Amino acid sequence: MPIDPAIYYAAIPAVLLVGLTKGGMGEALALMGVPLLAMAVPPVQAAAILLPILVVMDCVSLYIWRRHNDRTLLKMMLPSALFGIAIGWATSAYVPRDALRLIIGLITVLFVARYFYNSWRARHGYVIAAKPHRLVPAAFLGTLSGYGSFVAHAGGAPFQVYGLPLKLPPREYTGAGVRFFAILNFIKLGPYFALGQLDAENLTISATLVPLAIAATACGGFVVKRMKPDVFYPFMYAMALIAGLKLVYDGAAAFV
Repeated sequence: MPIDPAIYYAAIPAVLLVGLTKGGMGEALALMGVPLLAMAVPPVQAAAILLPILVVMDCVSLYIWRRHNDRTLLKMMLPSALFGIAIGWATSAYVPRDALRLIIGLITVLFVARYFYNSWRARHGYVIAAKPHRLVPAAFLGTLSGYGSFVAHAGGAPFQVYGLPLKLPPREYTGAGVRFFAILNFIKLGPYFALGQLDAENLTISATLVPLAIAATACGGFVVKRMKPDVFYPFMYAMALIAGLKLVYDGAAAFV
């Protein structure tokens, strides 16, 4: 069956936005990928088309950020994220994805609001110390990130909620995030294939978009590597806020 060329009118801007995100520019842009592509194909098919592209982008990102990582952050969040993927696979037919979007979005918006409140206090002399690693929040937010990544490609916000308050050096934080989601996306290929979503048509569309995906990812990495910490963290929190508001809107709109 011939592929409808109209799909690419939605797919090209979707891949550009997701590619910039994969280069390190925050989760907010990536959240527009599936909705944009869903203007031309059903939402589940849109997610399936993007998944192999995400894996290719992850390979580019891993190369760009190969010298930067924070192993402790990965050790704290990755095991519970894998558990979250397993839960998502087991319950994908039963749990409303819009409810998950709404919950993740609300948590993220409150988290960002707290950051800007603390920033306002810091300008008035209050010192905000970096958070230490904490097992319970890491386990909870890691599970939420893995689950959200599987059912809605929305795992970035919980990762940011845990990772940003650690105040890691920007390159180490980004490198850890790249590795975290590269592992999750690779593992998700198996369940998506088992659910019948990685068929010949979807894989063909994905393959034709790979060159654009590589270029967009490289562009995102180029920009982020040149950001200073006092620019990087406000930017990332702003991206988290946009992501949270988008998730809240999508979740609430479905219920309304």
